[in-house]
Amino acid sequence: MVSPHSHLKKVTQRVIERSKPTRAAYLARIDGAQGHFPARGALSCANLAHGFAGLEGQEKIAIKAVREPNIGIVSSYNEMLSAHAPFKNYPDIIKHAAREAGGVAQFAGGVPAMCDGVTQGNAGMELSLFSREVIAMSTAVALTHNMFDAALCLGICDKIVPGLLIGALQFGHLPTIFVPAGPMTSGLTNDDKAKVRQQFATGACDRDALLEAEAAAYHGHGTCTFYGTANSNQMLMEVMGLHLPGSAFIHPHTPLRDALTAEAAKRVLALTVERGHYTPVGHVVDEKAIVNGIVALLATGGSTNHTLHLVAIARAAGIVIDWNDFDELSQAVPLTARIYPNGKADVNHFHAAGGVAYLVRDLLEAGLLHEDVKTVAGEGLKHYTREPKLIDGKLQWVDGSHTSHDTKVLRSHKEPFAPDGGLRLMQGKLGRGVIKISAVAQEHRHVKAPAIVFESQEEVQEAFDNGELKRDFVAIVRFQGARANGMPELHRLTPLLGVLQDQGFHVALVTDGRMSGASGKVPAVIHISPEALLHGPIGKVRTGDTIVIDANKGVLDVEMDEKQWAAREVEQPKHQAGNEVGFGRELFGVFRSAAMPAELGASVFGPMVGEAS
Repeated sequence: MVSPHSHLKKVTQRVIERSKPTRAAYLARIDGAQGHFPARGALSCANLAHGFAGLEGQEKIAIKAVREPNIGIVSSYNEMLSAHAPFKNYPDIIKHAAREAGGVAQFAGGVPAMCDGVTQGNAGMELSLFSREVIAMSTAVALTHNMFDAALCLGICDKIVPGLLIGALQFGHLPTIFVPAGPMTSGLTNDDKAKVRQQFATGACDRDALLEAEAAAYHGHGTCTFYGTANSNQMLMEVMGLHLPGSAFIHPHTPLRDALTAEAAKRVLALTVERGHYTPVGHVVDEKAIVNGIVALLATGGSTNHTLHLVAIARAAGIVIDWNDFDELSQAVPLTARIYPNGKADVNHFHAAGGVAYLVRDLLEAGLLHEDVKTVAGEGLKHYTREPKLIDGKLQWVDGSHTSHDTKVLRSHKEPFAPDGGLRLMQGKLGRGVIKISAVAQEHRHVKAPAIVFESQEEVQEAFDNGELKRDFVAIVRFQGARANGMPELHRLTPLLGVLQDQGFHVALVTDGRMSGASGKVPAVIHISPEALLHGPIGKVRTGDTIVIDANKGVLDVEMDEKQWAAREVEQPKHQAGNEVGFGRELFGVFRSAAMPAELGASVFGPMVGEAS
């Protein structure tokens, strides 16, 4: 076995030490719960009768007998999300497979799943981040009936997987496997789609042409094929040992996809107390698994949303990580994948080039992943260097590729696209934030320009339409944090700033809002913490201040005397945000008022058990 890299060892040990009280409290809680399961045997007759009253046939007989383990299915199926629509038939596949394996499965509950691609730039986007918390609570409600010996979580997209995992970790004594649906087949290239968006932003094409391009890109079942948060989720679930190996990027509605879904049911039964290979999810998600997730995110140039989600997931398991951990690992982890928006390829090209199996093998050889971890496939991350195949109609795993099949998409750590990872911690007088530099060309990583302060992306759009932005500037878009308006993604800004950069202007974005996994070629320092509404220093910036951004050095500063800066007051919003009511936002006032800073995951769930106040 290759010795762990020094940065990996240092950061992991720091996380372990930092997390000792909260992790110990978490493990004591879930290990105590395990002694009361299989739970339905402890239910009263009335409780148990209610639990199987809605069933028919063999499932009802099996659950009533309290002999075979029962799988609780938690699904995010709906017809609004192309990635989640395939889940419609999964419960039938799972129930049949469970019966074959001598167990039983029960649909425990559904969780909401909204699509940022639909709500982008609209009022509904202000519920997006907090939907993660709703999904976590919905997962807890689904599993709280004490009828289950294991769980299968069916989810794939942005807030859905983090929410499902945060909820599942509250039932950390249950073996749990995440079951994906896979990406859609490749359509119009992401690069061509982005060009049409920029053309529309400048009036070079009309809405009909834009809609045709979007429909050609997003054309069927499965995740969007760019490497945003949804596909970053899938890569993380594998590298953290929560998927069956190689299952992330198999297309929906294929024999291999259905075989993997059936096998997930059989495998989770094998992990129950009754079957002798007890592997609870709270033990799979440990400090090493979390660090492995950060490493894989960095190596692939994954979604910046995970500087929030991984923090919140870790806290749900009693583990404390921060942006220093991301930044220090980024110094050692090379960028070994180029997937749009970090390159021209999509996730299907990444999978064909060798995919997760090659990535894991290569990072293990570099000493950049912990091999000695628990996974749903068994002890050790070595299981994830294998790929699933249907051989003579039977699902089998074979050794994954030892070489990349397309070095324009996926490379070895020995010849990476860049010597370090795709994320940087940015800090200075404006606070702390993150930037995804893997898609930003070297010549655009240093920007020194006057600030123009905005309080919404609509204000930026208006200034662009009026021709006021044809110059060098840094857009300061504030009051976009979780406390202010739910921290929406600000993708409306991407084509606008991209157009200006292409015209030769030096432009950048600094915001306490989000840009997500689609952060592209324009330097964007996001998740500024603390946010403006929490009196963060981004609220001190005035239009005309000279902002300095150096992404290579992690500098986010304003050219101003320290005493003058310290004496300047933090401005509060000039305009009523208007986010308190409409589109369900009135129901989320308690979430906005409780949200923690971005570096704490922007979560509403408050301190962990064992955490110092």
